[in-house]
Amino acid sequence: MLDDKDRIFTNLYGRHDRSLKGAMARGHWDGTAQILQQGREAIVEKVKASGLRGRGGAGFPTGLKWSFMPKESDGRPCYLVVNADESEPGTCKDREIMRHDPHTLIEGCLIASFAMGAHACYIYIRGEYIREREALQAAIDECYDAGLLGKNAARSGWDFDLYLHHGAGAYICGEETALLESLEGRKGMPRLKPPFPAGVGLYGCPTTVNNVESIAVVPTILRRGADWFSGFGRPNNAGTKIFAISGHVNHPCVVEEEMSISFEELIDRHCGGIRGGWGNLKAVIPGGSSVPCLPADVIREGIMDFDWLREQRSGLGTAAVIVMDKSTDIIKAIWRLSKFYKHESCGQCTPCREGTGWMMRVMERLVTGEAEPEEIDMLLDVTKQVEGHTICALGDAAAWPIQGLIRHFRGEIEDRIKAKRTGRVSAVAAE
Repeated sequence: MLDDKDRIFTNLYGRHDRSLKGAMARGHWDGTAQILQQGREAIVEKVKASGLRGRGGAGFPTGLKWSFMPKESDGRPCYLVVNADESEPGTCKDREIMRHDPHTLIEGCLIASFAMGAHACYIYIRGEYIREREALQAAIDECYDAGLLGKNAARSGWDFDLYLHHGAGAYICGEETALLESLEGRKGMPRLKPPFPAGVGLYGCPTTVNNVESIAVVPTILRRGADWFSGFGRPNNAGTKIFAISGHVNHPCVVEEEMSISFEELIDRHCGGIRGGWGNLKAVIPGGSSVPCLPADVIREGIMDFDWLREQRSGLGTAAVIVMDKSTDIIKAIWRLSKFYKHESCGQCTPCREGTGWMMRVMERLVTGEAEPEEIDMLLDVTKQVEGHTICALGDAAAWPIQGLIRHFRGEIEDRIKAKRTGRVSAVAAE
């Protein structure tokens, strides 16, 4: 269990003063200029040594990503873009940072931008986050007034500007290259890679796109040391992590915990257990709606980190833990996710544009039990044709929940089809 003294986010629940004065009282903006004086290379090496992996879903090593940026300028400016387009269903961790602890993010933007040679950073915030945008903009204004941003930011000798850009509420803009397209004023549609953003990103310039949490933890890592951060969690799964637990637990919550905490401890300690007791647990989506669900008997032994969940053919993703008890119609729940991905597909790639609608319609038939048994395998086959055949990962995100359902709950789908044929379809499915 994570001790209070080791928490990076000291105001996650908004119980304290979120202003600059309050943040400074809790240790933020302490010696920022001295951190920058260590130099770009030293900062990148320390972030590498900490073992920090991206907190936006993919889990790519953050320091390694930073090191892809050019060491010497070719005349083009460099940019840091912070992905605050938190649109994954079930995910609500970054909004708590932005509305309650915004100075962790702003200070992180300054340090990360310096480490990559960027004099400007853009935070792209999702369209629905109105209050979060207001809180973050107020914090940015405070920092400009205090000399922490702008010319000679934080008296470090580095000129740095921070801009907040409000999106229009499109899920696809959470994909880094679609986000860049939207930021440039065009329709949010993913770009083909290569070239990667580190070579050709925002306005054709070297760019790194990072998640809010990935950037916000950096100042504390540099103050306390890479060894401190890497001391939490299993090897290759270092640090603290914000988990957002929703669904059928007694107390849904957003909590910062140690990486590699067991699923059982996470739920018992912070959520007051499963609604109706552990025997009532049916399934869990461990990392936001795009990762495959895991049944109760697997997740009960679960370790909440990237590697263990990948071994179970799921993923930590954004660590949005969606808990479902036995009252859940799991087929209908996955159909609802299929409907979401069908709605949010940008339509650029044929497998995704056509496949998401096709998968949703077959899922609809599985919910009512009106499908044929052979349609289960046909559906699984189509998910494989969509997965890995699109420019961005939205095709994968649409396919994986269905694959998880068929992998673990195939018997339930077959039973529903049989029940429909014999006229005994359940009340839940018939709604």
